[in-house]
Amino acid sequence: MKTGFVPMRPLMWLEGKHILLTGATRGIGRELAKQLVAAGATVLAVARDDEALTALKWELGPQLQTYTCDLQNAAEREQLISEMMGAQPPLDGLINNAGMQIEVDYLMGTHVDLAKDISMEVNVNLVAPLHLCAALVPCLAKRPAGVIINVTSALALSPKQDAPVYCATKAGLRNFTTGLRYQTGQLAPNLQISECIMPLVETAMTKGRGRGKISPDRAARDLLQVIKHGADEIWIGKTRLLRIIHRLLPDLSARILRG
Repeated sequence: MKTGFVPMRPLMWLEGKHILLTGATRGIGRELAKQLVAAGATVLAVARDDEALTALKWELGPQLQTYTCDLQNAAEREQLISEMMGAQPPLDGLINNAGMQIEVDYLMGTHVDLAKDISMEVNVNLVAPLHLCAALVPCLAKRPAGVIINVTSALALSPKQDAPVYCATKAGLRNFTTGLRYQTGQLAPNLQISECIMPLVETAMTKGRGRGKISPDRAARDLLQVIKHGADEIWIGKTRLLRIIHRLLPDLSARILRG
């Protein structure tokens, strides 16, 4: 397995590429959009907040195309997929970055509220990326150098107590990414399928949670620096150390992340 560290190289290889990016208006996604555009890529930015997309378009200019889509909604995902499959020039890459985390207490919450939260998290964090991959893998496999990046979390390795559904979705996406890579490896060798394992990043989702966060700018920069090198797994920041701890001392890894 190829794993990714961060050589500081120019991002010239992104020039002229067309990249579909979910969760593009906030946090890591916003920084990815900015850095992709700066590198010469055209970003097809997906988010559910139309006003935020418009503001991002105003900031980044014509290299950013906007698509309003609530990824919880299957019909809206189908509409987005229809537009992407007919896109000209065709897509070169997909970054499944969108995510949400809801802290829940299974001893205190009602099953009705919990079911609603579960549905939202599972649809955004797991069903949506699987749905987009199911539709777009055949298209991306035809590109000279197609790429799919699924963004997960250190919590895919060891869960924390107050967000069990989030952790489960990230673990599911991690395993899906590996399985999809195995499935496409021989028949579509030009299609790179990678997982990006994020540490705690300073975003609205993590506000008030934890310490030692890295900036969205750094998270995005480190991710884009590694993609070109074809790493199966891209470990960002402290997750590189956590990977070693998890392999050698899994109980310690669990204590670190449990919360």
